Amino acid sequence: MRIVPANGKLSLKNDGTLEIFFLGVGSAFAKTLYQTNFVIVQGDTHVVVDFGMTGPMALHNLAGLEMSGLEVILPTHSHADHVGGIESLALANRYIARRIMGKPKLKMIVTEEYERILWDMTLRGGLEWNEQDDAGKKLSFYDYFDPIRPAWKGGHDRETFEVQVGDIHIEMFRTKHVPEQAATWQDSFISYGVYINHRVFVSADTRMDAELLDHYAPISEVMFHDVQFFSGAVHTPLSDLQALPADVKKKMFLIHYSDNWQQHTVDDFGGYAQQGYRYIFD
Repeated sequence: MRIVPANGKLSLKNDGTLEIFFLGVGSAFAKTLYQTNFVIVQGDTHVVVDFGMTGPMALHNLAGLEMSGLEVILPTHSHADHVGGIESLALANRYIARRIMGKPKLKMIVTEEYERILWDMTLRGGLEWNEQDDAGKKLSFYDYFDPIRPAWKGGHDRETFEVQVGDIHIEMFRTKHVPEQAATWQDSFISYGVYINHRVFVSADTRMDAELLDHYAPISEVMFHDVQFFSGAVHTPLSDLQALPADVKKKMFLIHYSDNWQQHTVDDFGGYAQQGYRYIFD
């Protein structure tokens, strides 16, 4: 894996090499870092995984891109640092990309179950009433998005889906994120991590989940895992990750970290993932 800066502008197409670009690596409350969202690029295809409150600014400042250029999004769960920018993205697509630039409707990788939750509980309030016809018909999810449905993938010990978009294959697995009191992923509100092209694991948001790591660590070339620097709450404490085997830590990069990250040494890990950098998998 090579790690290189974007140098001003990220291309949403490449020669067919898998790359991941971090629009941010910070926690929900970070002030010196953008929130943890990223773009997968391979060949003629790109997928934006999460687009939080800082997404529009990070896209412009770090990637040199505008929202009207994005085509495919995958939201992992409904916290604002992961979906808080999707309303802006949807409006930019409908009123700029499509009406002015003649581009296609924004595609969203989403299960039917999560689509209902995301629309009714998060997006509907800001998107439903922007237009209506003479009969008073309001806008729906499908006026803004063309859904791409991931398929159920059996043979796993947890709810898992998979989807192929161009050259990008994504496995979506349930995580144990919120509420803090949930004992298992089954008891948790919907949240997904992703496994990309059978090579790269990204936890998205999860509390410590040994069963999840036992499954994906042996088959992942590189792992990006969220971290917090204290016990309890709804992310994985650094102290729990430090107890992992040395070979796992060596290929693990930490994401979703807070502004005081420099106070915590992670020399036995791959390191902290860096926003504004391309992680290229030759």
